[in-house]
Parts: sequence; structure tokens; C-alpha cells
Amino acid sequence: DRQTLVAVLQFLRRSNLRESEEILRREARLLGDDLGAAALSPAGAGLLGAPGGDADSAGGEALLSRVTAAAAIAIGGSAATLLLYANAFAVGGGVVVEDQPDVSAVLSAYNQQGDPTLYEEYYSGLKHFIECSLDCHRAELSQLFYPLFVHMYLELVYNQHESEAKSFFERFHGDQECYYQDDLRVLSSLTKKEHMKGNETMLDFRTSKFVLRISRDSYQLLKRHLQEKQNNQIWNIVQEHLYIDIFDGMPRSKQQIDAMVGSLAGEAKREANKAKVFFGLLKEPEFDVPLDDEDEEGENEEGKPKKKKPKKDSVGSKSKKQDPNAPPQNRIPLPELKDSDKLDKVMNMKEAARRVRLGPECLPSICFYTFLNAYQGLTAVDITDDSSMIVGGFADSTVRVWSVTPKKLRSVKTAADLSLIDKESDDVLERIMDEKTASELKILYGHSGPVYGTSFSPDRNYLLSCSEDGTVRLWSLQTFTCLVGYKGHNYPVWDTQFSPYGYYFVSGGHDRVARLWATDHYQPLRIFAGHLADVTCTRFHPNSNYIATGSADRTIRLWDVLNGNCVRIFTGHKGPIHSLAFSPNGRFLATGATDGRVLLWDIGHGLMVGELKGHTDTIYALRFSRDGEILASGSMDNTVRLWDAVKAFEDLETDDFTTATGHINLPENSQDLLLGTYMTKSTPVVHLHFTRRNLLLAAGAYSSQ
Repeated sequence: DRQTLVAVLQFLRRSNLRESEEILRREARLLGDDLGAAALSPAGAGLLGAPGGDADSAGGEALLSRVTAAAAIAIGGSAATLLLYANAFAVGGGVVVEDQPDVSAVLSAYNQQGDPTLYEEYYSGLKHFIECSLDCHRAELSQLFYPLFVHMYLELVYNQHESEAKSFFERFHGDQECYYQDDLRVLSSLTKKEHMKGNETMLDFRTSKFVLRISRDSYQLLKRHLQEKQNNQIWNIVQEHLYIDIFDGMPRSKQQIDAMVGSLAGEAKREANKAKVFFGLLKEPEFDVPLDDEDEEGENEEGKPKKKKPKKDSVGSKSKKQDPNAPPQNRIPLPELKDSDKLDKVMNMKEAARRVRLGPECLPSICFYTFLNAYQGLTAVDITDDSSMIVGGFADSTVRVWSVTPKKLRSVKTAADLSLIDKESDDVLERIMDEKTASELKILYGHSGPVYGTSFSPDRNYLLSCSEDGTVRLWSLQTFTCLVGYKGHNYPVWDTQFSPYGYYFVSGGHDRVARLWATDHYQPLRIFAGHLADVTCTRFHPNSNYIATGSADRTIRLWDVLNGNCVRIFTGHKGPIHSLAFSPNGRFLATGATDGRVLLWDIGHGLMVGELKGHTDTIYALRFSRDGEILASGSMDNTVRLWDAVKAFEDLETDDFTTATGHINLPENSQDLLLGTYMTKSTPVVHLHFTRRNLLLAAGAYSSQ
């Protein structure tokens, strides 16, 4: 309530804690000046107690002293928590005062530094305490080692105790988990205060709170220890820089913790994955197919049409029922279907009728496109949905498009020639193409740096490419010329992808944000900011309402296209994320990273539901088969692996255990899900694609070493 707020603010101002005061004001949504004035001017004294006379100041003082006492016991370190405690005590009247460290010491972490020579002693004391604690608490409390190590080191460097910092680093850096090695390498190069100014890793570490998920019992144990030892330096850091997400229940085991930690800012807060996500698919528009089908089926042998008919109906009926988890049809505006799109959908349905049902007993054939003599350096590949064209992005800044079918690539005729064509003729679409331009390969020039991402539009009329030069370019596949250069990123753009419905596309880059664009706007429609390092890969959800981004901060985020909010944060990878794939039903997400693991996520519940181990190098390609029975992964270790997706996702139990840990019981080994491993001679796999009939296409550039 307002009264308590004023008291807390006044207390913070008296203690000269401007930053905390600001934070509290922001969190309480009070623009402080009027409030501050009211609280601090004699006229406003009435706010602080019973109305009238001397009781005012007395009431105010009483409340203030209560707040002061309460402040001592505030945990979690943010002013908001302070407020919570203040509220609790203000309402409850009396205060039970625990053994508290000195209030001012707890709150003045901003301006007071401990004795630099004692840092090693503090840290080793805590280390000794944690290593000697019970097994059930040890694993959880060990999570503190890394963030405390970094902050204590930074504090020493920041306060220019360089020799102490060096000896602190040398003594303890070997104790940290192996997956933090890269971060520690960056850290070890920061030895002077000046180094910290422009260094992004450090800015992140100082500004974003490192999240630890710890059970209440373990937390109480830690708190008691630090308060008994009067170990204010560590306590201050815990409060200032860590966010401790406390849960009720059994402490987690080492395996459970290891599955989820490893990102730049610790784990995700449990709140981060609570928002509702509409992961269902949109209803397919209905249009009449049958006539066309009858013709085609008449041509086949007599027995066939009867078999196919029921199947065709099931495809139709499945899309007619609205998925209960689907977003409203008009939640985001999607482009109208053109006649050509409808024809394509009809083709797609026909192909689907002949699709091979995959499974452990029936694995797909794999057709591998090897780029030979790609001395330009192949950096990106994409294949059209109907598998008719393949595009390569190269380090020499070219984009090369090949036809994979006997049909050659042709450009539209010049304007003068087009004016001579009879617009009414049936084959007008054929006539506008210039036979003289027919070739198997078209090279598109325009970028001024390596091309890191390529994406065909669903209707195959356009192609996107993004580059180190900071632009995303839209190319016409009718004229093979560049139509637009989208400038928004100031640094290299690592990935881009068209929405499954066309029109929208997403890009992500070194500037740590992903941007949502529409082809006819030269400014982005949404900017998704939140990652702490480069956005390395981007993917649209099949219903186009969400976008997944993978980052070098070792997290995956799911963003809502409608309002730009981050609705999921997935942590667990131990290296930058390089591939993402949504299951065809929209319920699951598979992610691959430099740690060689494929992790599987349930989007609705926000849980990790699987871990596929087997690759020995970065996973650059992931793709689900058309019906979602099989997940294919391609890696720099020159292999394609096939995994049983049905088995991986069946009977998922989401019980209390999962809500506390953030993942289901992960089996120790994932070999029973591995259906096959296919080696190439010496070709890292850069891209995978299932054709409409479930033939798996893979692509990569042969490397001679």
C-alpha cells in the first residue's frame, strides 16, 4: 500500500541508495517526484501515519523503523523483494528479528568493497561449506560457484585490485564446469578496469541477473551459513547479481541440474515459460479438389482409385476440424491464397497421397547433394518445398540457384517482347518465359560479404538471402534480379527465413536481435530483443504466429509475432545454437548446437522432453519428416542421423517432478531412439529437407582435408 511504499522510499533515500530507490519506483510504477515530495515535505507527513498532529511523524517513524528491521531480512536482493518484506511486516505489526547482518552492510553493496585480500578466503570458505554439505544439497549449491567466481573477479578488477584478481582467477578457474570454458577465456583477458568498458560479455554479466533454481531447503542452508559467517561480500553478490528462483520440493540431482544449466545467464525463471502458447495448426482453407482428382485417377489402373479415396477424405476432414490449441484464424493477418497457391496445394495433396509412411521399420532413402569444388566456400543452403530448386549462399558473396529437375531455370522476357504476347491464350504463362535464358544455374550478384542464410518463399517466386554486409536481399525468381535490400541490422545477419505462408520473414544477427519483416515494408514490423549474444538461427512456427530464435548465449527463445513478447526461454545447451526444427504438428521443437546434442522441447508445457546424444560435432541441420515420425539431424561430423520421433514424444508424463526441474525424466542414453547413422566420405551436412513423398535430401560441400 502507498503508505508503506513511501516509508520504504524514504528509508532508501536516507540511506543514500539512489539506485534501489529508482528500481523500486519503477517496479511500483510510481513516478517518484510527487510521491517523494509528499513523503519528504512536512505537508506530506500526514501520509506517513495516523491523520493529524504529532501522531503523523510518530506513525511514520514507527513504520520506518519496522521497514528498517525488515530490510535486514530481505532476500533476493531486489528492491521489489524489500518492498514485499516491508509490506508483510507493516501489515503484521510486530517483527520477529532474526540474527541479521548489519542492515547498512547488506544494502550498500553498490558503494562499499570488501577487503580484496580476503576474496580468496571468502570463496574457498563457501566452497568448503558446499563441498561438505549433504549430497542432496551439494549439487544445487554448486551452481553458485560459477556466477560468484565471475562477479568476485569482476569486482576485484573493477576496483583495480589487479594482482588479487589475477591470483583469484588462477586459483579457482579450474573448479568451474567444463561448459563455461569459453566464457572464462573471455574473462581471463579482462585484467584492467578499462577493458571492462566496451566488453559486451561483461556488460551482460553486470546487468542481467544470473538465474539459479534452488529448492527452499538448500537456500535456507546457504542463507544461514552466510549469515553466521558474517560473509557479507558473498551475500551482497548473491543479492545484487543473482536471481534465485526458489521452489518447494526435493532438491534436484546433479544430472537434473546438468541437463538444464549452461547458458550465459543461468537457467530460465520458471515464470518465463508459463504464458499460454497457441501451438496448434491453422485450419487449411477449403477448396474443391475432386474434379481434377477424378481425371487423374481415371488414368491409373482400375483398382487404385478405390484405395485412394478414403485417404483423400481423411486429409480433407483432418483440416476441417479446428485444433483446440490453434490460434484464432485471424490472430495475425495472413496473405490471401492466389490461384497458383491453390493449384500448388492440390499438387501437394496428390503427392501426400503417395507419401511413404516412415517408421523404425521403414526408413527414408537419403539423396545427398554434394557441392564439389566449392572453393568459394558454401555457407548456406535451402531447397524449395516441392524440391525443384536448390540454392547455395557462398563466402564469395554470391547466391547460386540450381534447378534439380530436368526443367531449366528461365527468366521472363523483356517488356518489349511481353507486349507482343496474346494475353488471352491458354499457355500465356509459358509464353512469357524467355527460352534463350534457360540454364541449370543462375548466379545472383549483390551482396558485399559472405552469404550466411538463404530461404525460398513458399510460392517459389522469391528468394531471401542475408549476409555479413548487414543486409537481407529479396530476389525475384522470375527475373533473377534483386528487388529489395532490407537494411536494419548494422552487423552481420546470420540467418533468415520466410514464413510458411509467405509475405513475412524473420532475420537474426550479430546485433543480438531478431527482426520480423514483411516483403512490402522496408522497415521491420517487430524487433525481438532479449538474447545476450548473437542470434544465430531463426525459424517460424508452422502456424506463423511464433518465431523461434537460437543464440550464441546458449538459449532458445520463442517469440509471439502478434505482440513481440518472449513466451518461452529454453536453456540446456552448452554451446551456441545452430539449428531449429518444429514438428509438423507444431507441438514440439528440436534444437541442435555446437555441443553435439539435439534437445527436444514441449512448447505447450515449456519443458525439455528429450536429449539425443550421438553426434560428435556441431549440428547444423535438423528436419522432421512430413508426418513427424522421424527426426533427421546433420552435423559437421559428416553424418546424417535418423531418430525415432514418435517414440521420443510418446506418453509424456508431466507431473510435479517436471514442474520443479523443467524437464521430464531423461533416460541416460538415447541409443534406443537412434534408427540409423549415415556417413559421408568427407562432407559436413549443412542442410536437410524431406520431399513431399518423404525422400530425405541432404546437402553439403565436400572438404578435402
